[in-house]
Amino acid sequence: MKEIRMVDLKSQYEKIKPEVDKAILNVLDTTAYINGPEVSEFQKNLESYLGVKHVIPCANGTDALQVSMMALGLKPGDEVITSNFTFVATVEVIGLLGLTPVLVDVEPDTLNLDPKAVERAITDKTKAIVPVHLFGQAANMEAIMEIAEKHNLFVIEDTAQAVGADYIFEDGSKKKAGTIGNVGATSFFPSKNLGCYGDGGAVFTNDDDLAAKLRSIVNHGMTVRYYHDHVGVNSRLDSIQAAVLNIKLKHLDEYNNARRWAADAYDKAFAGCEKITTPFRYEKSNHIFHQYTLQLDESVDREGLQKHLQEYGIPAPIYYPVPLHLQKAYQDPRYKEGDFPVTEKLCKTVISLPMHTELEQDQIDFITEKVLEFIKK
Repeated sequence: MKEIRMVDLKSQYEKIKPEVDKAILNVLDTTAYINGPEVSEFQKNLESYLGVKHVIPCANGTDALQVSMMALGLKPGDEVITSNFTFVATVEVIGLLGLTPVLVDVEPDTLNLDPKAVERAITDKTKAIVPVHLFGQAANMEAIMEIAEKHNLFVIEDTAQAVGADYIFEDGSKKKAGTIGNVGATSFFPSKNLGCYGDGGAVFTNDDDLAAKLRSIVNHGMTVRYYHDHVGVNSRLDSIQAAVLNIKLKHLDEYNNARRWAADAYDKAFAGCEKITTPFRYEKSNHIFHQYTLQLDESVDREGLQKHLQEYGIPAPIYYPVPLHLQKAYQDPRYKEGDFPVTEKLCKTVISLPMHTELEQDQIDFITEKVLEFIKK
């Protein structure tokens, strides 16, 4: 059996090595390291894949969120509603821009933003909603968009963990996660379903004027060289990363299907174990399993399970151990422990198992055997 990794980027690279090496060497030969032809090619290819008018590449996923909020004209003091159960980058940029993060609880099954909680949190200062498509599954975008339209709010989709996932509307039509709101922001961090070999990100929109502003902001606010129409940042996807992403984009559906296969195998192994809740499959989204995250019964010693798995070389991290409202950097007198019961319970009971495109049946058998061995003892 191969070594078990949380994400096996090495084995994935070995399968596409000739293509990737050739693409990287071509960038080195042309020396067009920033905004080279690979970047514009990737932009066009991703636009086609997502079915969106505009993709604006940038340096990383955090920047993608920040420039989205800048382009929408959000001002200090404006309130932005988002999930309490997510990676810190989602609220980090809200704080950096002097905006006010308004945290709400998530649904106990999908783990995504609870639309009812969103509506309850709206005030006359609310300007935007940031749904996070957590762990590879789209949030309830129809409900969120209805709320946004009712209250004249912007919607910024955080799709860092869900590039390639579909959202299925009531009428049966589909759109890719990140292409439904005013703007979508994503990350190409190496471990993502579509990951590069460094840092990278992108913003998506169907709004022509917003796209033009976004392109300016990521490049120091320039529309014409040395003429600065907006306050901007330096956030550009480099050509080597775009070259890698162009290769991996061709394989994205294959990669997502491999993750679904692994998730199905995990589900089958854990079926019938009452102390484990496997990931919920939302009927309006085709889960692409950026993470495979279990919810454990509160009687299970999670740290003991984690240590047990580590003894057998099985990584099992916690995404996420502390709710945002209890993080030292984001403590706020508006919130206290107990205010977000679903999120707080999740932070005490979730554990994630290895999930990537190269998982094999014998590895899954070994992982699940060791999990069940501990839980049933």
